[in-house]
Amino acid sequence: MSTPYPFTAVVGQNDLRLALLLNAVSPQVGGVLVRGEKGTAKSTAVRALSALLPTVDVVSGCRFSCAPGSPDPGCPDGPHEQGAFESRPARMVELPVGASEDRLVGALDIERALSEGVKAFEPGLLADAHRGILYVDEVNLLHDHLVDLLLDAAAMGASYVEREGVSVRHAARFLLVGTMNPEEGELRPQLLDRFGLTVEVSASREPDQRVEVVRRRLAHDDDPAGFAARWADEEAAVRARIVAARELLPSVRLGDGALRQIAATCAAFEVDGMRADIVMARTATALAAWAGRTDVLAEDVRQAALLALPHRRRRSPFDAPGLDEDKLDETLEEFGGPGEGGDEGEGDDDPDPGPDGGPGGQPEPDDGPRSDGDTAARPEAGEDGEPQPGSGGGAGEQTPARAAEPFRTKVLSVPGLGEGAAGRRSRARAERGRTTGARRPRGALTRLHLAATVQAAAPHQRARGRSGPGLVVRRDDLRQAVREGRESNLVLFVVDASGSMAARQRMSAVKGAVLSLLLDAYQRRDKVGLVTFRGSAAEVVLPPTSSVDAAAVRLESLPTGGRTPLAAGLLKAHDVLRVERLRDPARRALVVVVTDGRATGGPEPVALAGRAARLFAAEGTACVVVDCESGPVRLGLAGQLAGELGGSAVTLDELRADSIAGLVRDVQGATGARRAA
Repeated sequence: MSTPYPFTAVVGQNDLRLALLLNAVSPQVGGVLVRGEKGTAKSTAVRALSALLPTVDVVSGCRFSCAPGSPDPGCPDGPHEQGAFESRPARMVELPVGASEDRLVGALDIERALSEGVKAFEPGLLADAHRGILYVDEVNLLHDHLVDLLLDAAAMGASYVEREGVSVRHAARFLLVGTMNPEEGELRPQLLDRFGLTVEVSASREPDQRVEVVRRRLAHDDDPAGFAARWADEEAAVRARIVAARELLPSVRLGDGALRQIAATCAAFEVDGMRADIVMARTATALAAWAGRTDVLAEDVRQAALLALPHRRRRSPFDAPGLDEDKLDETLEEFGGPGEGGDEGEGDDDPDPGPDGGPGGQPEPDDGPRSDGDTAARPEAGEDGEPQPGSGGGAGEQTPARAAEPFRTKVLSVPGLGEGAAGRRSRARAERGRTTGARRPRGALTRLHLAATVQAAAPHQRARGRSGPGLVVRRDDLRQAVREGRESNLVLFVVDASGSMAARQRMSAVKGAVLSLLLDAYQRRDKVGLVTFRGSAAEVVLPPTSSVDAAAVRLESLPTGGRTPLAAGLLKAHDVLRVERLRDPARRALVVVVTDGRATGGPEPVALAGRAARLFAAEGTACVVVDCESGPVRLGLAGQLAGELGGSAVTLDELRADSIAGLVRDVQGATGARRAA
């Protein structure tokens, strides 16, 4: 077994280490979500935490880690006899992103359940993680149905496995720790709220600190055991401090003053529900215990807010997590009572600095240099939005327009039945959904079709010597339920950023429409990509990604101006789709072209655009054209483009879900008509 990197040897990342230690002191805090760029010791710190946790006593032979003093009465391995127990280290169980449902919750032998009435159950990762840590690396990439199971287990402290009326239940209380890179997409709000604390991590910009990181990493890789031995004393000290803080925790008093500050802070930042108040209270109490105090002070409340509120105050997927510290300080000062958040006459003494250097043992923040992107003014284009004579492809650019307010859009979906990743956009064969048929299982049986199984077994009962009331079932009789649900798609936006789009200030409305479609893609768990065209070429502004807010950022800074190389934009989009089919052949694409349909620049621009559009039609790619043409006289060029793409066209007004256009628009209508023709 490899020697893990010591927790105390992690350089910097004070907020991350503090959040993990607070959960070690008080598991009721509710876990940690670690957000940050790759290569910032997220996984290293989480894996190192398990070595610091105190050992746990478990009933001997119990696969579900029941506590000897209070075993789970519904434990599948129960009932347990008193007395026999053993001590073992707390487990850290890793949940792979590609894990199956049976691997997470456990597998039930349906064949034995039907024929023998025996609940033969193989525990999953939730059972292994009971009374330990469940670690999910890249938690934002976890499939939706696994997220649902995690939510249920986290809310109820138990896991339920049900197959056609046969159910097994076991306790599943664990510390949930997740890491993610925000560039790869955000979490669903329901799962985001289940993490008690969140921290943002980034690599230090200080050369000395970066040198120390490299020095320690190389030393560990050269001699893991020797490196761990050099940090053994520090590890033992932190482990002892965790034990002491756990023992002190029941004695910590959360006074009315601190409770008022917590409630006022949550109200001031308009967080939803009451979970934030509860998490802040538990975190502030754990901070006091970690500092060796029995009273919660205002500084504990402040630190608890910085850890518990940033991920709960997001009002939309495009809001960056964070907290206005000036507003936080004003709220704490306004509602601060005697004793800085504690009861009157208590908590007046200054706390001794802890071994981490901060007040009360809280690590000092590690502030690195920050920089803001420069926004350069663009030269103005001519009155018609086209570049002036003699200008190059970059001439005629205008200052990026701000996007209009987003709105709820109509559903755009891909026709047919797919088999892509679970989502909420297009029809697909899926593990969850309505049952549409049955088939023989390919591999392990996951969803039994009971009627089809009985129908397959019934003709053979006499030959199998059935003599009692039970049905004699063989493995060949089992039938897998075929279900239809929804899949996520690749939504590729092809946006016209030419001068004709910038005229009459249409670009603000266009960006608002694309932003609305991005919000819809976020809610439907799609991947998104962004191609723009203007001047003399097209550009992949954002390669296909799960990070919808990254697309929103690129869209906001999108400049406009120049001619309209429509063919170049379509060909660039076609090339992006070709590469993505090789990477993810099961994920179907929906191409959304946002343009007024004009094609200018170069020889025969209209004919070239038509030939490029027919490439999509020949491959059966689902396409929608968002018609941005305005004014009393309309040429209908976007509609013609939609016909050549084999798709359909909608105006900006028709794109709204509450428009008077009426029915939900589906790509299938136009595509089906084209195929029929």
